Amino acid sequence: MTDFAILRAPSEVLFGAGMAAAAGRVAASHGHRVLVITDPVIASTPGFATVTDSLSALEVTIFSDAVVDVPRSAVDAAVALGESVKPDVIVAVGGGSVIDLAKVTALLLAHGGPLENYYAVQSVPGPVVPLIALPTTAGTGSEATPVSVITDPATEMKIGVASPHLIPRHAICDPLLTIGAPPIVTAHSGIDALSHAVEAYMAAREEPTVDLVLGRPQVGKNLLSDTLALTAAGHIARNLARAVEDGSDLEARTGMLYGSLLAGIAFGNSGVSAAHALQFAVGAATHTSHGLGTGLLLPYVMEFNRPARTAEIAELSALMGGDAIEQVHALGLQIGLPASLAEIGVDQGDLRPMAEASVGIKRLIDNNPRPLDVDALEAILDAAWHGDPERLRAVGLATA
Repeated sequence: MTDFAILRAPSEVLFGAGMAAAAGRVAASHGHRVLVITDPVIASTPGFATVTDSLSALEVTIFSDAVVDVPRSAVDAAVALGESVKPDVIVAVGGGSVIDLAKVTALLLAHGGPLENYYAVQSVPGPVVPLIALPTTAGTGSEATPVSVITDPATEMKIGVASPHLIPRHAICDPLLTIGAPPIVTAHSGIDALSHAVEAYMAAREEPTVDLVLGRPQVGKNLLSDTLALTAAGHIARNLARAVEDGSDLEARTGMLYGSLLAGIAFGNSGVSAAHALQFAVGAATHTSHGLGTGLLLPYVMEFNRPARTAEIAELSALMGGDAIEQVHALGLQIGLPASLAEIGVDQGDLRPMAEASVGIKRLIDNNPRPLDVDALEAILDAAWHGDPERLRAVGLATA
């Protein structure tokens, strides 16, 4: 298969302790009117004050009612405020839900609604309001990706709006902004970042064509996504447990934020697969966090995909100091993830309906390196329900 590489990323990345103070000068390059989007918790932090202080010479309006999982009510409220102030630039300070809200706000202010018009991949017609993203978790990588994950009111499931136009214009990544994140947020967002890195590295690979690379925001496994994903996995594996155990460890926080950024760029170009597809159904049923779901499911998806990605598993294993699947499973337990789907209230009878709900998320299912049908997805969920990745080998699904 022909080698190829794709890189779509923010036009500017500023990384390092103290970089949050650059937000004002970066925003001023786009105009005078600024809409800041955040949530009530972040709005009360010293890091947020650093950002707003840097914006003091500009005309600033703050929307601080962002809500986890981006419900339509938050989108409508943010857009209504944006329509009243007509911002030249949007500044998002927060975790993935805040940045995702900012992305769809920038989209709707530029092109109008309804939001359902943009559910189809590549349906955003052009540039959105310029966006500066300052992540406060490590993380979703949303500061560098072409995807905004929102909750669809019709189905109450999460859905991704995907377009290269949604990639923030600027990513300002300051590890000092992540210091206040509590251990459970650090754990769930951090294992999600590892899921991004691993699924990007193990994604499906297609023969490159112009239609492929220009027709989709995420194009599968390629040379640049591989390099970024592998580096990201190493940083995250080395630093996640440290960051959870001691939230003031700036070295660990820096390593995690760097790993999350690289993983975001990696999967923003390659895409993710089965762990994320299954999490949509698991999260909707259990109302558990996105990171908890992807992190819990990740070793099971890796085990299922082992026959198709033996070289990649070997590379990850060398990086992690042991079999990668065992290491990822153990890391999840070390940082406090539930040991099984049963532990978060999933009944065994729910597994088949969850698999049926997930198989239709083709953007993710088709990006898995091994073909997935409802039976395969149910087997992955069953192993996760029992808390035993090796169960996939026992039922014969992890053999070539």
